[in-house]
Amino acid sequence: MKFRPCIDLHEGKVKQIVGETLGSGSGVRENFVSSHGADHYAELFKRDGLTGGHVIMLGPGNEAEAEKALAAWPGGLQVGGGITAENAAYYLERGASHVIVTSYIFRDGRLDDGRLEKIAAEVGRDRLVIDLSCKASDGTWKVATNQWKVLSDFVVNKENLAYLQNYCAEFLVHAVDVEGKRSGIQEELARQLAEWAAIPATYAGGIRSLDDVERFRQLTGGKLDFTVGSALDLFGGNLPYRELVRYAGNGRPGR
Repeated sequence: MKFRPCIDLHEGKVKQIVGETLGSGSGVRENFVSSHGADHYAELFKRDGLTGGHVIMLGPGNEAEAEKALAAWPGGLQVGGGITAENAAYYLERGASHVIVTSYIFRDGRLDDGRLEKIAAEVGRDRLVIDLSCKASDGTWKVATNQWKVLSDFVVNKENLAYLQNYCAEFLVHAVDVEGKRSGIQEELARQLAEWAAIPATYAGGIRSLDDVERFRQLTGGKLDFTVGSALDLFGGNLPYRELVRYAGNGRPGR
């Protein structure tokens, strides 16, 4: 079980937001807006030896900041948000270890196998991460796309994960219903992902304390990695980053 750090970018700034408010009529709900650039956090994660974290561009206008982060921690960060078969190589060349895709391969609420095959061929299975951020729907988990505004018909289950893992190296799964709310883990989703995923997978959503992290470890048997956003003191929360790095034990704490 690894702690995977995150850098979320919105309107050219590092932010933590309630994900399901993206594109909503009432506007984006911001938990935190940083005075630091993305490279500040990337340098911190590099110093602490945290690999496999992700930089997510939430809409346009974030490309320059994403590139700064990748340059600061080359090979240490993945990048997602607006990734296509046409621009994926660009970000890999600028230091991303992997590219992350969702909306590009899910069109009109359905998985587009042609696009999936195209981007996997372009970057190689070993450098592709599929984001399966999902919401509870009719007793299942359905992938949410286009900044989580569109609920697809694609169900996250054992059979579908087995199919997708032929094309990618990892999964990233945000529990959209709890993302950014600091309301606790979506326990059933975490438990099922640990059972279903046969390749590395990272869970995001709701973790707010070291007790939650320990609960997550127990639920998943340590089979899943995790990320923490709004709850971290780096991003205005109460969970000390230093304590989390020490607890997870996968970094080398800096000074």
